[in-house]
Amino acid sequence: MTGADGRRPIVVGVDPDPSKRPALAWAADEAHRRGLPLRIVHAQGTPTGGYRTGEVRPSWEEWNRALHGLGDQVLDDAVSFVESWQPAVEVSTLLAEGEPAWVLREEARNASLVVVGSWHLSRRRGSFSSASVALPLTAHAPCPVVVVREPEHTTQQPAYFVVGVDGSEHAAAAVDVAFEAAALRGAQLRALYVWHAPVLGVLDENAAVQESRRVLSETVAGRTAAHPDVELHHEVVRGHPVQVLTHASQHALGLVVGTRGRGGFTGMLLGSVSQGVLHHAHCPVITVPT
Repeated sequence: MTGADGRRPIVVGVDPDPSKRPALAWAADEAHRRGLPLRIVHAQGTPTGGYRTGEVRPSWEEWNRALHGLGDQVLDDAVSFVESWQPAVEVSTLLAEGEPAWVLREEARNASLVVVGSWHLSRRRGSFSSASVALPLTAHAPCPVVVVREPEHTTQQPAYFVVGVDGSEHAAAAVDVAFEAAALRGAQLRALYVWHAPVLGVLDENAAVQESRRVLSETVAGRTAAHPDVELHHEVVRGHPVQVLTHASQHALGLVVGTRGRGGFTGMLLGSVSQGVLHHAHCPVITVPT
C-alpha cells in the first residue's frame, strides 16, 4: 500500500528458499537508492512438498496453521536480512493467502517496482521463483517488474545498463526507466535497436537499417537532457533480438525492455522478446509497461 507520505514502496516477493536472497538484496538496495520503503510479501497458495514436516498431519486446519507459522518465519528472516544489508531502509511485511502471482499483481497497483527472484537460480522452484509467477506478473502488473537471476555485474568498468528499443510505446517507457536506473548508479546506458530481417527479406536492407537508426535516435532524443550525467551509447545491431540482448546482458548491471514491442498480436500481454530475455538474460531484467 502507498505510505502516508505518498511514497510508493518497492515490493519484493520472498519464499522459503534462501538462494533467492539476490532478489531481496536488489530490492533493498533499490529502496535505499530511491529513498523508498520496502514491502516484503509472502503469499501462501496451495501447500507444496517444500512445506511438509514430520509433525504435520494432512488436515486442512493443521496445514493452514503450519503454513502461517512458516510464512511468519520467512518474513522474519527476510526482515533480518534487510536490516543487516540496508539498515536505513523502512520495511513493512505482508503475509497473504492466495496464489503468489495474483497477490503480487494486487500489490503492484500501489508500487513503484515489484521484484521477484528468477527460477534459474536453483532446481527447486519456490513459490516466487517459477515461471508461473514471473511471466503472468510481468504481463499484467501496472508497474515495472524486476526479475533477478543474479546480482548486478559490478566487475566491468565503466558499468552500464542495456535497454532494448524498437519504436513502440513500451520501448519508449523502457528508455525512461533505463535512464533513471543508470543515473541512480552513475552508470552508462547502451540503447540497442535490434534489426531482424523478415523471413521474406526486404527490397532495400540498407534503407531498413537507416530507418531503424532514425527510430532509435528519435526514441532517445530529449531524454538525455533530463539525465545529463548519463553517458549514452546507441547502435543498431543485426540479429535476433533475444540473442543480441542476451549477449549484451552478460556484463550489464541490468537489462530493460518493454512488455510488448512492435508487431505484437492483439491480446498478447507479454511479447516474445520479453519472454525470451526473462529466460536467458545474465543480469536482472526490468520489464516496463506503457
